[in-house]
Amino acid sequence: MKDKDKKVIYVGKAISLKNRVRQYFQSKKNMDAKVRAMVSHIDEFEYIVTDSEMEALILENNLIKEYKPQYNILLRDDKTYPYIKVTLNEYFPRVLKVRKVEKDKAKYFGPYTNAFIVNETLDVIKEIYPIRTCTRDIKRSIEKKERPCLNLYIKKCVGPCTGKVDEAEYMKMIYEIIDFLSGKSEDMISILEEKMRQAAKNLDFEEAATLRDKISSMKGMLERQKIVSASTIDQDYIAVAKEEDLSCVQVFFVRGGKVVGRENFIFDKSRNSQAEEIISSFIKQFYMSVNYVPKELVVDTDFEDMQIMSDWLSSKKGQKVQITVPQKGDKKHLLDLVRKNAFETIKQKSNLKMAKLERTVGVMKELQEFLQLDEMPIRVEAFDISNIQGVDSVGAQVVFVNGEKAKKLYRRYKIKSVDGPNDYASMEEIIRRRLKHPDLPDLILMDGGKGQVSVAKKVIAEEGLSIPVLGMYKDSRHKTLGLTTENQAVELSKHSLIYRFIASVQEEVHRFAISYHRSLRDKGMEKSELDEISGIGKTRKMALISEFKTIERLKNATMEELASVEGMNKKSAQAVFEHFRKGQKSD
Repeated sequence: MKDKDKKVIYVGKAISLKNRVRQYFQSKKNMDAKVRAMVSHIDEFEYIVTDSEMEALILENNLIKEYKPQYNILLRDDKTYPYIKVTLNEYFPRVLKVRKVEKDKAKYFGPYTNAFIVNETLDVIKEIYPIRTCTRDIKRSIEKKERPCLNLYIKKCVGPCTGKVDEAEYMKMIYEIIDFLSGKSEDMISILEEKMRQAAKNLDFEEAATLRDKISSMKGMLERQKIVSASTIDQDYIAVAKEEDLSCVQVFFVRGGKVVGRENFIFDKSRNSQAEEIISSFIKQFYMSVNYVPKELVVDTDFEDMQIMSDWLSSKKGQKVQITVPQKGDKKHLLDLVRKNAFETIKQKSNLKMAKLERTVGVMKELQEFLQLDEMPIRVEAFDISNIQGVDSVGAQVVFVNGEKAKKLYRRYKIKSVDGPNDYASMEEIIRRRLKHPDLPDLILMDGGKGQVSVAKKVIAEEGLSIPVLGMYKDSRHKTLGLTTENQAVELSKHSLIYRFIASVQEEVHRFAISYHRSLRDKGMEKSELDEISGIGKTRKMALISEFKTIERLKNATMEELASVEGMNKKSAQAVFEHFRKGQKSD
C-alpha cells in the first residue's frame, strides 16, 4: 500500500487478497485506530503473486526490511549473537567465538546475548586446557616439520603441529570442554580452585586473584543457566507485554534444558497493534536474520500463519521446528516468567522515559518559572569566546532543544572583525552574526558575567528583537556557580535540576570552543603575537611559549628572563621586551 507520494506505508500478504483488502474498507466502527489511520493515507495498491504461502512469507519479510513501512511493526535490531564453536570438523579441534552457524559438522553452543560472558568462558577454557588456537593445517605442519609457535614454549598449547601429541589425549580435553559447555561444570571449577589455592600457596597473589575472578565469572554464568526443563532440546520462549504506547517482546534462550541468555525487543508504532500481530512480526523478522533456529518456539499467544511459519523455520533449519502455545505445565510456568520479565522491561523503560522528561522538558518548565518567562524556553543557545595565545579568537555556539543537546545545530565562529584578544568585541560580532539567521532562540546563555550579558543585550536591542539573556558565572575553582543578569547574580543550589542543566550547558559550550582550538592547531593554523616581532622565528617562538606557557607571563618577563631562554640573545630579547612595553603604553 502506498500513499500519494508513492511511499510504501504497509506490506501484507494473504491467500485471498480480495478478502484481505476488503477488511480495510469495512465499517470504521469495526476498525482499530491504527487501521483507520493507515486507510486514510492509502492512495495506491501494488501486488505480487507468488507460487506458495512460504514464498509470500519470505517476500513479505524482505519487503518490510527494505521499505520499513510506517504501519508495519518493525523490529529495530540488527545484532548478531555470538556462539562458541568447537571445530570437531578439524584435525585437533579448536574452541572459538563465532557469529555464524554453519552446517560443517562442528558443534555450536549459544547463542549468547552477552559477548563478555563468551569471552570470559573462552579465557577460562584456555587457562585450563592447552589446546591450539592457531589456524594452521596441522597435518601439513607435521609433514613439513614447521616450527611451532610461541604458545608451545609458554605452555599455552601442547603443540599438535609437532606431531608428538596423542590425538586421543587431545580429544579427551575437547570432550571435557564440550561437557563443560553443556552444563557439566563441576570438574572445571574444581581444577580452577585448586590452581588458585596453589598460586596463593606460592605467594603469587596476582595470579590467585585472576583465577578467583575467573571462577566468579564462571559461577555467575552457571547461575544464569538454571535448569528449567527435563528436555534437552533447544527452545526459545517468547512472550509479549503491552502497556500504553510501549510493547516489548521478551525471549529466553533455553539450550539443553537451561536458560543460557535472554533478550528484549521494544517495538515502536505498536500502540494499537494486537499481541498476536506483534509476535508474528517479531518471529518473521528476528528468525529471518539469525543464523540459528532452535527446535521449538514456545509462544504465549496463537497467531496467524503459525503453521506456515513453522514450515518456513523447518526449511531454514533443515529439520522439524515446532511452534507451541502451552496451556499448562512447566512450559506455561516458564512462559509466565518470561512475560513477567517483559512487563518489568516496560516498567524500566517507562521509568527511564519519565526520568528523561524530568531532566529535559521538566527542567525547561522549572527554568521558565525561575526566570519568570512568559513561555517555556524550547530552544536555548549558549555562547563562549576563546583565543589561542592571544590571537585567533574563536566563538562557539551550542544549542539545546527541549533540554537536550541538538549537536547538528552547533556552530563555530572564526572572529573576522576584531584584532587581538578582545572578548567583548568578539562576542558582539558572533551574536550579531547569529541573529542574522532564522530560528531564533528562546533564551541565550553567555559563558561569562555581567559584561557579556550587556554585550548580548545591546546587540539584540539594536536588531529590534526581544530575547532573554543570562550569564553563567563560575567560582574561583572554575566550577559553575549560578546565573547573572546585567544587575544581579543568583547562586544556584547544586542539588537543583536547573543547576545541573546550566552546569552541563556551560561545560558543553566550553568543550566545543576548546575542540575548535584543537582543530585549528591540527591544521597548522596556530599563531601568536610573537609572530609580529622582528627576529622571532618559529624556533624562538616555541622556546618562549614553552618557557613562559602564556602570553600574559611573557608580557611581564624581564630582559634577563627573556635573554636566558634557549636560542634567545640580547637583541631578540630586547625586541620582545620593547614590543610588549609599546603595547602597554598605547593601552
